[in-house]
Amino acid sequence: MSPVAQPLAQSVVQSVDWLAIAPPTIAAVVGLAVLIADLFVGDNRKALLGWVSVAGLAASTLMLLPLLDGDRSTFCLTGDADMCSYTVDGFTLVIQFLVLGGALLAALLSVTALKDARGGLPEGEFWFLLLSSAAGAALLPASRDLATLIVALEVASLPAFALVGIRHGDRKSSEAALKFFLSSVTATAVSLMGISFVYASTGTLYLTEIAGRIDGVDGQLHTLAQAGVVLTLIGFAFKTAAVPFHFWVPDTYVGAPLPVAAYLSVIGKAVGFSGLILVTVLAFPSYADVWGPALAVLAALTMTVGNVGALRQKSTRAYSAVRLLAWSSVGQAGYLLVPIAAAAYSDDAERSIGSTVAYALMYAAVNLGAFAVAALVGRTKTLNRVADYRGLYAANPVTALLLAFFLLCLAGLPPGIIGLFAKVTVFSAAVDAGLGWLAVLMAANVVIALFYYLQWTALLFRAPEGEPARHHVPAPLTAAIALTAVVGIGLSGAPQLVLRFADTGLF
Repeated sequence: MSPVAQPLAQSVVQSVDWLAIAPPTIAAVVGLAVLIADLFVGDNRKALLGWVSVAGLAASTLMLLPLLDGDRSTFCLTGDADMCSYTVDGFTLVIQFLVLGGALLAALLSVTALKDARGGLPEGEFWFLLLSSAAGAALLPASRDLATLIVALEVASLPAFALVGIRHGDRKSSEAALKFFLSSVTATAVSLMGISFVYASTGTLYLTEIAGRIDGVDGQLHTLAQAGVVLTLIGFAFKTAAVPFHFWVPDTYVGAPLPVAAYLSVIGKAVGFSGLILVTVLAFPSYADVWGPALAVLAALTMTVGNVGALRQKSTRAYSAVRLLAWSSVGQAGYLLVPIAAAAYSDDAERSIGSTVAYALMYAAVNLGAFAVAALVGRTKTLNRVADYRGLYAANPVTALLLAFFLLCLAGLPPGIIGLFAKVTVFSAAVDAGLGWLAVLMAANVVIALFYYLQWTALLFRAPEGEPARHHVPAPLTAAIALTAVVGIGLSGAPQLVLRFADTGLF
């Protein structure tokens, strides 16, 4: 090798901090191992693949603990330690905990769903897709350049398309997967075009470098930079299911296996919102006058359309329970957008972002709990209507009380203190940023949401029609419901812990 080529080759070699990248790496490696093992495991032992996947996600989550001792970065440019593609800070750890913990709970739900399907779902492929998506979702909050961000986004999204349509021969499932695929591909195409414009105008993909250069681009490139910012934001708005990019949500949740719908409702949102936070507050702070008002309007539209859509669900309609949770998740996405919009106006942007993270933690725990109970009821009531929950207290008192608790948390009513606390935190972020009109609209939407949450809650305690159906609770479902209940009740007893965990360290 010539003396000129050798230094050049050394200059592109990047050090790898294997501990920093361990959480997503373990999930990815276990996913590959499960896919290969599926070729050699007999049909009567396929259940082992599920428990290996659960163990892999648990190990990925536990690997976050050694990272609590301080910030770490890897895949850095040689000679410039500040230019890194992967950074582990407070924000990264909180979102990775949410993503991997949520994927673990979705996996527990899936163990029972796959067993009930009696071979109707291909187990090896299912677990490989779930673990691959979780690995991409865990990679995304650590991404600090646009290329890694998009790769992580697609690694999280592409397996999710297949998970939605994994039931062979099911027309509803195939239609849901197609809608999800088309909307997500459109979002990716728009995002990639926006990122290419940003790169062309700034000459870099690193988020912090973009922030320093984009405001001072040459006059001829200014319009290109503006278009890049707008297109990138539109692409991520698709990923968060913000109105008017939400049309795929209800049909996708109904068509997908219920554990996959639960996964999308929490992990899918975490992916979209963490990506949106990174591009707005890290890459485009100088364009706050553009994305701030845009996100405020999106938040207003999203919470209103989501709550009105949930309000219109008829309790006797097939799959109305899942549809109500789907529309509710759209409304909750509107609340999550509020603090991100407030960050554009606030003197303390980190506190505003912390409010979104805090709300996401609360939402993840109680929404997965509600889906876990829906999965339990759906084992005997295949149409999973809201009306099917009438008299649940007479059949399963503990399950009914826990579902009532989860719904009251989502509504923001006691004893769901954590839900009330999270909503007050978001409301406070809007008021502090001077977005009084958005705070008022949010308050109105909370009142609207109270109606359908309380209506469902009251139905649980009404006298059942006929003999109450007894619901056998398998061990994996019991574990999922118990874990979400422990987190929800624990945080309701000490809600200040949420904000402590939401200290993002992003700035």
